[in-house]
Amino acid sequence: MTYFSTRTKLAALALAGLALAGPATAAEPKIEGRAAQFQGLLDCKVKTDSAERLACYDAAVGALAGAEQKGDIVVVDREQAKAVRRQAFGFNLPSLAMFERTEKPEEIDRMTGQVAEAYRGGDGKWVFELEGGAVWAQTDSETLGRRPGKGSKVEVRKAAMGSYFLNSDGQRAVRARRVK
Repeated sequence: MTYFSTRTKLAALALAGLALAGPATAAEPKIEGRAAQFQGLLDCKVKTDSAERLACYDAAVGALAGAEQKGDIVVVDREQAKAVRRQAFGFNLPSLAMFERTEKPEEIDRMTGQVAEAYRGGDGKWVFELEGGAVWAQTDSETLGRRPGKGSKVEVRKAAMGSYFLNSDGQRAVRARRVK
C-alpha cells in the first residue's frame, strides 16, 4: 500500500479543486522574490485544456515537492514566521521583511527568558546566555547588586535609538546588546 502524507493529500485535493474550478482568465501576477517552482505551479491556472492543465499541475507539484525536500524552498505559515520574529528580537534583520507581505508585523518591544549561564567577560561586563540560545552582553559599566545565575529571570526591552535594557531578577537595568 502506498503511503501519502496528510500534506500530500491536502495538496492533491487543493489541486483537484483548482482543476475543477476551471481555467483562470489571466495569469497569476508574478511577485518579486517568489520561488520559481511556486510560480510554475500558479502559472498552470491559465491552461485552458483540462488534460494539459492537470499535467502542468502534476509536474509543478512534483518540482515544488522536490525543491522542498532538497531544502531549496522552505514553506512556513504565519505562526512560524511570527515565531522567527520573536526569536530574532534584538537583531536588526531586514531580510525578515519577506514574511510581511500581507500584514503589518507584530511589534515586539520586549522579551523575557531565563538565564542558562551568566558570567563576566574579559572586560568585566556581564554576558547572559539565555535558555533558547540568545546571548546578550552588557554594554555599560553599571554594577549588579546580585550575581545572576542559572534560572535567573531576565527581561530585555527596547530603549532609545536601537539600544536595549536588560533586567535580571528585578535589579536595576543595564544596557545590553544581542551578540548571538
